[in-house]
Amino acid sequence: MTARRRLLSTSLTAGESQDLRVVGGHGAWFRLADGREVIDASNTAAPLGHCHPEVMEAIRRAATAPVLNEGWQWAERDEAAEDLVGIAFAGEDWVGAVRFFISASEANDAALALCQALTGRAPLATRERAYHGGAGLARELTVQPQWHGGLSSAKGVAAPPRLATVHELPAPRGARVTGQADPTAGQRWTAGARAQLADSAAVLLDYSQGGIYHSAQYQDQVAALARETGAYWIADETVTGFGRVGGWFQFQHSQSRPDFVTLGKCMSAGGAPAGAVVLSEAVLDRLSGTSWQSYSTYRAHPIAMATVRAHLHVSSRDRIYERALGLDGYMFRKLSEVATQHPSVARVDGRGLHWTVELHGPDWRGWRGEEAEPLASRVVARALEAGALIATSGEQTSLFLAPPLVISETELDQVFDALHHGLTAADQEYGAGVH
Repeated sequence: MTARRRLLSTSLTAGESQDLRVVGGHGAWFRLADGREVIDASNTAAPLGHCHPEVMEAIRRAATAPVLNEGWQWAERDEAAEDLVGIAFAGEDWVGAVRFFISASEANDAALALCQALTGRAPLATRERAYHGGAGLARELTVQPQWHGGLSSAKGVAAPPRLATVHELPAPRGARVTGQADPTAGQRWTAGARAQLADSAAVLLDYSQGGIYHSAQYQDQVAALARETGAYWIADETVTGFGRVGGWFQFQHSQSRPDFVTLGKCMSAGGAPAGAVVLSEAVLDRLSGTSWQSYSTYRAHPIAMATVRAHLHVSSRDRIYERALGLDGYMFRKLSEVATQHPSVARVDGRGLHWTVELHGPDWRGWRGEEAEPLASRVVARALEAGALIATSGEQTSLFLAPPLVISETELDQVFDALHHGLTAADQEYGAGVH
């Protein structure tokens, strides 16, 4: 009799073929239980790679700290806030203060609730195909439908009730590689967006989720509409912050500046769970004489603060936060070859070291996780055979590439060899008319 596994699977990439075991890692590599080493090609939480010595040393030092909740003062927490503002937000004179959280989901939830309190409005806005987290209001603004089904492969099971009215703005769905036009390039969409924002407490924008990437014009238009209608604008830099697309943050590639920036995932270079809300001076002034009541036991934990500081200092000193911009042209050329050589590929877009490869298949809007092993998961399984761990975006036809920022071009060549190998599975199905 087979023993039941006690840990309920949480894999983003569905299917038994992805039942691998990671037992170690170094740099851009994972070591698996079967003895293989494979390149980690899709892990936005590890910008410095795995087991960076300075991050490990920071963890060892912080392990001697006492048990501290968020209510007790801790010198390194203040220093982490100073480092975050002084290093990553250098020159951004509008920044007022930092509040640390355990994750970006929590940071988004808290920022959205604060905006509701400040405006007296309940509805919230984001853009089509967004992902902002899995808890509270952050989950409500995750509008990819598969994250709201509650159960996959279950017929007749209703999705859980929603917690808020959510407006979905049109998204900049163009594609650099495959040439799809951006439906927000003109002005026709702005009147509808203005009406949606007029009763919204905030608009939360991310820059990579669902394969939707940054458009400087789009950001500036949404920012202007938010100012006009009295909604707050929150830049969700959970994925794109700390150098993923080149430069510290994606919002810096446009002229407008947000009221809030939310951070998570890569902040601590994988050393500990961490998130943050960065507030503007204007919001800080609005909070004068009040207290933002949102206390927690494990926020700004000493290990998280130590690893955040280590990440900031290493990335700044070694200019790792700039590296993705230098690799953007290389990635564009390689992914152009992918799009040309594989008929199963429908759309490719991305920036720096975050790219989405979308396959032909059912429209993402109607999928809620019903298929046990979607096409994208089968592609990932075949790519793993060739030595690279690529991930899906949680949809049945989308893959994403987001390796550590320290990856070499030689290692990236191996990733693309594996991707080509993996896509043969999708090409076979596409040629057979399965999708």
